[in-house]
Amino acid sequence: MDELFGLAIHVRGIVQGVGFRPFVYQLAVKNNLCGWVCNSSNGVEIELNGEKPAIELFLSELKSSPPPLSRIDNLSFHEIPVNGYAQFDIIESRSDPSHFIPISPDMAICPDCLKELFDPSNRRYRYPFINCTNCGPRFSIIKNIPYDRPFTTMAEFPMCPDCRQEYENPLDRRFHAQPIACSACGPTISYVEQNQQIDRNESALQYARNAIRSGKILAIKGLGGFHFACDAANTSAVRELRNRKKRVEKPFALMAFSIESIRKFCNISSEEIKLLETRQRPIVLLRKRSDCSLPEELAPGQSNLGFMLPYTPLHYLLLEPANDFPEVLVMTSGNLSEEPIAYEDQDAEIRLSPLADAFLTHNRGIHMRVDDSVMRVMDHSPVFIRRSRGFAPDPITLPFTVPSIFAAGAELKNHFTLTRDSYAFHSHFIGDLENFETLQSYTQAVCHFERLFRIQPEIIACDLHPDYLSTRYALERGQKDGKPVIPVQHHHAHLAACLLDNTWDSDEPVIGLTFDGTGYGTDGTIWGGEVLIGGYKGFQRRFHLSRFVLPGGDKAIKNPSRIALSLLHSLNLPWSSGLPCVQSFSKTELNVVSSQIIHKVNSPETTSMGRLFDGISSLIGIRQKVTYEGQAAIELEACSDPLETGCYYFDIQPDTINYSPVLHSIMNDFQTGLSVSTISARFHNGLANLCNSLCEIIRNETGISHVALSGGVWQNAFLFSKTSEILKSNNFHVLSHHQVPTNDACISLGQAVIAARMNL
Repeated sequence: MDELFGLAIHVRGIVQGVGFRPFVYQLAVKNNLCGWVCNSSNGVEIELNGEKPAIELFLSELKSSPPPLSRIDNLSFHEIPVNGYAQFDIIESRSDPSHFIPISPDMAICPDCLKELFDPSNRRYRYPFINCTNCGPRFSIIKNIPYDRPFTTMAEFPMCPDCRQEYENPLDRRFHAQPIACSACGPTISYVEQNQQIDRNESALQYARNAIRSGKILAIKGLGGFHFACDAANTSAVRELRNRKKRVEKPFALMAFSIESIRKFCNISSEEIKLLETRQRPIVLLRKRSDCSLPEELAPGQSNLGFMLPYTPLHYLLLEPANDFPEVLVMTSGNLSEEPIAYEDQDAEIRLSPLADAFLTHNRGIHMRVDDSVMRVMDHSPVFIRRSRGFAPDPITLPFTVPSIFAAGAELKNHFTLTRDSYAFHSHFIGDLENFETLQSYTQAVCHFERLFRIQPEIIACDLHPDYLSTRYALERGQKDGKPVIPVQHHHAHLAACLLDNTWDSDEPVIGLTFDGTGYGTDGTIWGGEVLIGGYKGFQRRFHLSRFVLPGGDKAIKNPSRIALSLLHSLNLPWSSGLPCVQSFSKTELNVVSSQIIHKVNSPETTSMGRLFDGISSLIGIRQKVTYEGQAAIELEACSDPLETGCYYFDIQPDTINYSPVLHSIMNDFQTGLSVSTISARFHNGLANLCNSLCEIIRNETGISHVALSGGVWQNAFLFSKTSEILKSNNFHVLSHHQVPTNDACISLGQAVIAARMNL
């Protein structure tokens, strides 16, 4: 027998609520080791006594095959005296107010639980809240750390003897699964109509299915909040939902029971199937089939549909296939347009009752609202459009250690970021900070993150724009807490976020193609078509799109026809009565817009690439008014002919990008009857070629060959693929986003790292 050896191990990462301790227990028993394991507020602590070869084998397996939902960020160990343990135990959690750990996001139902859900012999047969350590709610129910049941919304449900036995058995799949429950002791579902509970449990489910069959709109309480649901094939129900939500044209998310169902309506690649089936279960943007039978009203003017698979047991039960039940449901956020998603029962009753015919709800509390994540596959890789449920608050590991920073983020698509040590905790999707309700949601989430991760910010970062609500919050917070506030230019933040997203650990500059709709520039104008040279510590604005004005300011953003008129004016082209943008105005309105442009009355200058897309969309008759952000550009992309190889040519001047030749060509082609799909494709192709030319100029000047693509314009899959292909073929190294969206959701991450590097 070898000499006994003692080892203390500390594991940090996502290691609580994911079956890590029972995994350690079984591994220790298998290797004849004694000692203990416990959760702490800083991770998982382990002490081992045993023969050295057995301990080495334990360490090897611990690193190589941890539980599926866990993530080991750091594993440290040191030798200790042999303590004479007689067995291996799982001991009580330890908490230190100064410590913190990452927390697992909410995860979709696992295959084992799904099998049990539809197994008549299982005691949890058809129970809507079945879960185990490999699946179920996490972030949405946790109130504090360590992640133990008393600190979750499940605290009010005492376990029955059967659940308690599973919970306390280290060899059981539900050992210390904090949301463990069954029909005898756990949450229940209810069907509510006209504020009256009609029925509970299985009968409530069947009431809900019958209501959907008959064309009704339901408010359904899910994992992170309420959804509105209806039959996606029922055009009348879809139109009525749009009318009630005041969501005129923005696409609805859809849910289907299986991949086989989705295939009937969309073309799906192997990468998209993999993304749909991940444990995170995001909404995935998929190309519509040419013979898609679903109504156009689901996603007007779009070539894509956003589908997701069920991710809770309740969803699977609700969508269970039957001959007379819809194959696809609308499953869109439970809110009035632009408000935060409802997640608290009383609030939902007040806000959603006028919009829903009935409720399918439950009595498990949601502590933190979490919207669905949205993704798409671009160049065979998954990218984020919205990062939320299933991913937040999963931290982004930094390539360097930073101070504790709060970064407030942007105005649109807001996410905030908090940093500590080598972690960036990037929040779930907050939304557009344009109303009091969303600002309330923002402040609540900031407080929750700071409490969970024990962060007291030493530095505050925000956008340069003085009127953003996020900036005002940051300035007030800095004044109240006596902390320095660092304003960060919007496009510099985009560039830095892209670098961090690629674990860039250098102050060497890169080329930044930062194209979006709006960003406050250092000169007080609106930027958005920026070619930067820089890194974390600073930037040079090497090129930018030629300036044009936005007549009416925000009115122009909502009415691309105003931008089209401005572009025509900048080229001294006539406002011909046959142009769609001219036809959308009365004679009086045309005179007002003309006066605004000529006299520059409420007509701020911009260099925005996103606004150029909007203007071109209007010029060729695609979209004159928008009902949601980015609509004109999205529809311009949607109509592009992928087989077209022609392109339009920009004129590159010493420090500006002149779009005049492009617009002249577009107007000529449009007026001679060329199809809008060809015009759109030539514009996209021309922009891709422009990007390559700009980068070649800078490489010749500086030797830089790394190019970072960031900004909302790069959500355009057609443009992204074309540009990446051309740059790579010319030996540029392309950096793009993969952990956070390329849109303004990434801004807070960039703000945080810029503030950190400025203070290192």
